[in-house]
Order: sequence, then structure tokens, then C-alpha cells
Amino acid sequence: MGASRAWHSMVLTTIDDRARAVDLARALVSERLAACVQILPVTSVYRWDGEVRSDDELALMIKTRSDHVERVAQYITAHHPYDLPEVVALPIEGGAPAYLAWLDREVGG
Repeated sequence: MGASRAWHSMVLTTIDDRARAVDLARALVSERLAACVQILPVTSVYRWDGEVRSDDELALMIKTRSDHVERVAQYITAHHPYDLPEVVALPIEGGAPAYLAWLDREVGG
């Protein structure tokens, strides 16, 4: 596995509706803000308005270049139905060189 020197990132967000998740994922890929978005079912347990809640949601794992993270965050914030959407970016410290090269090509790197 080759090192990417954290030139790549995975941005995480959650959403409560499959159609909205697919729409958001497709838009991020279409806009070349992401090379790939995976959508996974999750159960989120969190505190909101002083109450502990538990909801079934969909997690979006958004693969992009690190220099695109801010644009991805802005896009999610502008197009997400939640008042405060989760937007967390994690550096990708390594990976298959061919995959990372593909990621670069797909987001215009």
C-alpha cells in the first residue's frame, strides 16, 4: 500500500432518507467534488436539545482530495436537510496507488 501523504480525505456525513442520500452522493460525484460515495445503514445515538436520541440513518463515506474538503463541506451544508449536518473529514494516510490515482483523476487532481 502506497502512502498518500494525506493528500486524500474521507468526509463523513449522515442523512435520514435513502433518496436524499443517493441524490447527495450523485451530486457530489457529478460536481467532481468526490470520486466515490458509499452509503451504509447506521444507527446514530446522540444528544440533541438536551435529550439522548437514537435514529436509523445512512452514513455517507465521501472519498475526495484533501484540497476539496472545504468545498465538500460547503456543498453538504448548503444542500443537507438537517439544521446541523455532520461533516467530519479524516485523512487517508495510505492506500492502493492505483485507487488513489483514480481518485485524483475523478476529482480533477
